[in-house]
Amino acid sequence: MDGDGTQGVVFPLSADGKRSTSALGKAVVADALRPVDPPGAKGAEQEANWRSGYLVHFRRLVEAGVASKAAALSVARDGLDSLHTRMRFAWPDGDESPLVALHGTPAQTSFATLRVPGAGQRETELSLPYRGERLRGDALARQLEAWASGGIIEPSCAEAVREVAAHPEWLPLQGRTVVALGAGAEVGPVEQLLRWGARVAAVDLPSPALWERVLRMAREGAGELLVPVDREAAAPSQPDAGDEAVARSAGLNLARQVPDAADWLAGLDGPLILGNYVYADGAANVAVCAAADALTARLQSARDDVALAFLATPTDVYAVPADAVACSVRAYAARSPAAKLAGWPLHAASGGRLLRRAYAPGADPGISDTLVAQQGPNYALAKRLQRWRATSAREAGTTVSLNVAPPTRTRSVTKNRILAAAYVGAHWFGAEMFEPATTRTLMAALLVHDLQGGQPAQAHPWQDEAHAAAHGGLWRIAYAPRSALVLAALLGYPKAR
Repeated sequence: MDGDGTQGVVFPLSADGKRSTSALGKAVVADALRPVDPPGAKGAEQEANWRSGYLVHFRRLVEAGVASKAAALSVARDGLDSLHTRMRFAWPDGDESPLVALHGTPAQTSFATLRVPGAGQRETELSLPYRGERLRGDALARQLEAWASGGIIEPSCAEAVREVAAHPEWLPLQGRTVVALGAGAEVGPVEQLLRWGARVAAVDLPSPALWERVLRMAREGAGELLVPVDREAAAPSQPDAGDEAVARSAGLNLARQVPDAADWLAGLDGPLILGNYVYADGAANVAVCAAADALTARLQSARDDVALAFLATPTDVYAVPADAVACSVRAYAARSPAAKLAGWPLHAASGGRLLRRAYAPGADPGISDTLVAQQGPNYALAKRLQRWRATSAREAGTTVSLNVAPPTRTRSVTKNRILAAAYVGAHWFGAEMFEPATTRTLMAALLVHDLQGGQPAQAHPWQDEAHAAAHGGLWRIAYAPRSALVLAALLGYPKAR
């Protein structure tokens, strides 16, 4: 999804007349912290180098929220309010409005719905692609147990997927429509949901190549794809039109067309699951995620049957249960003599930055800081925005599916040389990196579970986020993940080349 910074959702102008992503990030984080952690807010405001110094402030957001449920809700609500007040929407005539104004702005373009039925045979059982095989039945159960016992996923994740496997009738999500914002996302659930026979409303950029791929998923699947088509454009109106013709007229730019997208979705029949899978590089990621959140607020004000769904990134800061802390502490204590011998000099020579233990023994909850500096503050803010929306919506009574996805070898990750090498070398430290096909199916299954099987009530928002997490082992390895990143990259570099 796109946000080019010249029209649509844009960053606010700073005093120097520039649109500063750092100024926006510092201000939003400070606003979120101020009521619950005034010193933390001041620290964020005074950060001299946000691009490298943001890590500690995003950690502090979680630490401040752990204190109580009220504190966590305050951080989420104030962070959302700040972003909606500060971000701007630039109109074609040059005028700008606060993002919050989009909640009631009339749509400029009307979209028709093109329905594309699938011609494939519906998958009637849960099967997981993994290392060249399709795991189902006992094989799937064994792999889930191996992941859980090895600390790759939380035990609650394994239990949720087992429950879905035991209830294949859940898979089509009968009677509901899953809205996929960022329908072409590499680890989004669209392809798998269509294979299971679900109905999916797709939102993504008007890019023929992208839509040809999405339409191919629909034709090969067994569900129904709903495609937005500009009513005034020379567009096909029948589902049997050629896919090339459909692809040329399909799609919308969410960063520029929030009211248009919201009105189209508001007119769809039946309960909606609004799935947020948008992504863009750099500052555009904040813009498009802010647009998606504005759409969420507008759609929820128009309908009372909207559930929300998100994929949380594994490279963020999370509060984690005491069981994960204990597992990590045991792993640290059980290091081999060779690992201890090599580790102490590296730890000392780096001033404690390399090979730090992940948690203090007995921490409950522990703080797992898996932020990766190379991904930058814009990525961190965009993903934290989604977590804040999930927290606020859940407290308001909305059904929410937010699950931590495993680290995955997506194109956006592997194009960064350091991250690509670190993913290859991560297994030396007890973590597992997933292939996109495995992640897509696993996370689609967790979505189905949350919608059909329900989520147990949790006492604190951090427990909602930790439930059923598929973190790839990052929460349970011996070392703080960032302190092992450089060594993982060095170990993985020969194969990554």
